[in-house]
Amino acid sequence: MHSKEFLAGLYRTLYKIRHFETRCIKLYRQGLIRGYFHPYLGEEAIAVGVCAALGEKDYITSTHRGHGHCIARGAILDKMVAELLGKKTGYCKGLGGSMHIADFSAGNLGANGVVGAGIPLGTGAALGISLRDEKNVSVVFSSDGAANNGVFSEALNLAAAWNLPLLLVVENNQYAVSTPVGQATRETDIFKRGIGLGVESFSVDGNDVLEVYEKAKESVDKCRNGGGPVLSEAVTFRHGGHHVNDPGLYLPKEQLEYYKAKDPVDVGRNYLIEQGRATDQEVKALEEDVEKEMERAVAFAVESPEMEVEEFLQM
Repeated sequence: MHSKEFLAGLYRTLYKIRHFETRCIKLYRQGLIRGYFHPYLGEEAIAVGVCAALGEKDYITSTHRGHGHCIARGAILDKMVAELLGKKTGYCKGLGGSMHIADFSAGNLGANGVVGAGIPLGTGAALGISLRDEKNVSVVFSSDGAANNGVFSEALNLAAAWNLPLLLVVENNQYAVSTPVGQATRETDIFKRGIGLGVESFSVDGNDVLEVYEKAKESVDKCRNGGGPVLSEAVTFRHGGHHVNDPGLYLPKEQLEYYKAKDPVDVGRNYLIEQGRATDQEVKALEEDVEKEMERAVAFAVESPEMEVEEFLQM
């Protein structure tokens, strides 16, 4: 049984990610966010559960669908929104945008627009930890689509051969853009790929924040004590198309309804109320606090300046 404070922290982050994505989609529609925007709607429990199991000095690498990872790792919303709006007050001075946010101070080695590219980066971080004889862990957030890239098996095999402290988290939302996982691979249980490499591998319900957290905590502890790497497949489903301009008409209606019925934000709220004994008023106050934080971040970002041309040319 977890404490009320712990469950409230999980739910705050779940709701923060959901509200951030929903609010930023509106900013995108207003023309304030340019380029691509890949929402994390429906997958929030994975980032929240995994990052809740990490220590301050642990590393993560992210994906093109990485806003949730950044926020779960403790990102400041002011700098997050500013980055998406291309402002110089953002994490990367507005140069990274939605798909390339990094915060080295929090151990966030960056989101990445190249599918699977975070895997070797995170494996390299794990190697660095091992060479320095530290007790830290490197977590790689990846995807079902990235699992079919050669670097997935190459990096995992290397991590296994060297016993690296690496937790590879496959966010299996069951579609690589519009291609269902069953059309891209015969074996749809992606976690089984690690078994042949001698890696502890398992599947979790990616919509259940406590299940994700508890398995992540076990995995992180194992990696800290020299038992890594570990492969975790978190099965989930995104709530819409691949990006904001993709209507997602290829998503089966019944499957989408099934996963929306077990919405990770609702699951987290229920844990807080049922296990944490939080009142409706307490939950509402938490949500309103998050909403106010987001509105302050939007105001900060909108009022922030873009980089001067002279400064841009010197980068």
